[in-house]
Amino acid sequence: MPCSPGWLCASFKDVEHPCQQCGTTVEDGRPFCPQCRAPQIHVQVAIPDAEIAAGLNPALDELSPEIPQTGHFDRPSTMAGSTMDRGIAVRAALKAGVLGVFIGMIPFLGIVLTGALAVYFYRRENGFALPAALGSRLGGAAGVVSFSINALLITIRIFVFHAQQEYTDEILKFAQKFGANVADPDIQASIHNLFTPSGLALTFFFGMIFTVVLASVGGALASLFLRSRNTRV
Repeated sequence: MPCSPGWLCASFKDVEHPCQQCGTTVEDGRPFCPQCRAPQIHVQVAIPDAEIAAGLNPALDELSPEIPQTGHFDRPSTMAGSTMDRGIAVRAALKAGVLGVFIGMIPFLGIVLTGALAVYFYRRENGFALPAALGSRLGGAAGVVSFSINALLITIRIFVFHAQQEYTDEILKFAQKFGANVADPDIQASIHNLFTPSGLALTFFFGMIFTVVLASVGGALASLFLRSRNTRV
């Protein structure tokens, strides 16, 4: 009877005639040597077919897929939007800052939109919306770019094209709208002092702070809006 996989089989047909221990001739079919009583049974262990096939073809082991024995499953990365790509951020701030020179003509709202545009440009190129804190920083950077361009243009117009009187008249009109007495010599002296180098430096300093704050608010609001859209998707 052939051996079945997983069973022990005993065969008396293949026992050597000489005893393996003492050399005495042993008759076929006798389980023990008549001289030394050594067992004459030849035991075979059947090997399953799958193990035989694997042993005959080692290439199967190399081609068999390996299942990773990890203790957890990989989850989609949720940290991709929690850091800022500097290269993309610089490009987004520059583009929004340049556009902010034009949309900044809308009082207050134009500056907020400048910061929001920077976050939008970043989101469009990177694919991930920034957290509100990083969006605020990016919006503020766009505000710095926009204000710097405006400050440079104003400085060129004042000192190169001698447009000081034009800006003075605009400031006087603005002050008059708020009920200031523009005929007061002190007010006129203060306005003229704004166009001195020290006055311009002080004006630009406070103007930049104001611009950065509003642009940062716009960047934070845009980040919250874009992230909420991602959540709904």
